[in-house]
Amino acid sequence: MEAFLSAKLVIFTDVDATLLDHKTYSFQAAKPALKRLKKLGIPVILTTSKTGTETEVISKKLRLNHPFIVENGGAVFIPEEYFPPSYFKTLGLHPIKKNGYQIIQLGLPYKMLRKVFKLIKEKTPARLVGFGDLEAEQIAILTGLEKREAVLASRREFDEPFLVEDSLAIQMVEAKKIKPVKATARIASLDQGQKSQALFRRGERLIKEEKWKPAKNLREIIKRLQKEAKKFGLKITEGGRFYHLTGDNDKGKAVCLLLKLYRLRFGSVVSLGLGDSANDWPMLKVVDYPVLVARPDGSYLELTRRQKNIYQTREPGPRGWAEALEYFLSRPKILDTRAGVSAEKISQENAGRKRRKK
Repeated sequence: MEAFLSAKLVIFTDVDATLLDHKTYSFQAAKPALKRLKKLGIPVILTTSKTGTETEVISKKLRLNHPFIVENGGAVFIPEEYFPPSYFKTLGLHPIKKNGYQIIQLGLPYKMLRKVFKLIKEKTPARLVGFGDLEAEQIAILTGLEKREAVLASRREFDEPFLVEDSLAIQMVEAKKIKPVKATARIASLDQGQKSQALFRRGERLIKEEKWKPAKNLREIIKRLQKEAKKFGLKITEGGRFYHLTGDNDKGKAVCLLLKLYRLRFGSVVSLGLGDSANDWPMLKVVDYPVLVARPDGSYLELTRRQKNIYQTREPGPRGWAEALEYFLSRPKILDTRAGVSAEKISQENAGRKRRKK
């Protein structure tokens, strides 16, 4: 396929509920597409709200050896010697060398975010619970992760995920009374994907028993929180499971930075981005070809403005991810900068898929 393109294709992808299944965290359905991309030499850049340690584990599991963006654009991890030092100098970047990576920090330190989060909590009538308020076992309950994975998720550096709730359950979380979901002998015998799903269901059942419900007038509360965060120069965005308090960073800014580095390396670059949540929108706005992956319930992120050339998948999660890659890889002319952006063609395809889905 690369022979048909006049530019290098680079793919940026959200992780949870996009490349990985929302409940099981499995990427099985995306495996064939990932293998094909690797064979074609197309970089796949994980662009996520997860921590650096979490994302490194996933990157290795997927056998990727490319940069990745973490904590909603809080930092960019670039394997050492991936780009020559002269590229960083050209762009005025000063990466930090750590554990085999060149790390470009774009977000505010977590301690600062936590300080502001506590101040915001005092000014809202709704109950807020951030990752900094939780133990690993409690994070495991909320996410379906195993404890060791939840420990990695708790190691925040540039982003504070939080819940906005008004229920008995959140009081219990704050009081640290929710007990971890223990794996039974039956669950322990399952494979990783089945185990995560089983633990998630048990945690979900426990939460329902405690009448865990979203706060009433949630949108108004979020608007108020965003207004408070803005006073400190911070932002609040919505992810697949949690809201996130961050600095002025976002996925889009981190993507733009990496694209500059890739252009220094390859010259002309065509970018494809895949995501499903509001915190993916900054990324989807800056790539050449945005892909909106269907959510588990079949719905889509409500866009704040029209995006003519956006591709919407029929399937959710990794199945939708694979569907989108099949669409673009089988139509290299759409990606070719010489052919131009085929917005009308993609819109027609979207409309056709919606009709067939009905």
